Amino acid sequence: MSDFVICINNESNPASLILGKVYRTLPDAGAEPHNMLRIIDEDKSEPDGYLYPASMFAPIQLPKEAEQALMAAGD
Repeated sequence: MSDFVICINNESNPASLILGKVYRTLPDAGAEPHNMLRIIDEDKSEPDGYLYPASMFAPIQLPKEAEQALMAAGD
């Protein structure tokens, strides 16, 4: 899975996720078998992120420069 995903469905969590926004994923081996992703969402109060259905996101590959900038910004 990519380190970054784009939100393609926020119907069940419009306050926590922005449609079309790029989010960073965190590794979670326990979530993957359940088709879930650990995401750093808009709340940001939980440094370990929150679990969301993988179907709400599409994996993306970013240019290295963009990836480094987002990692440095904490997004």
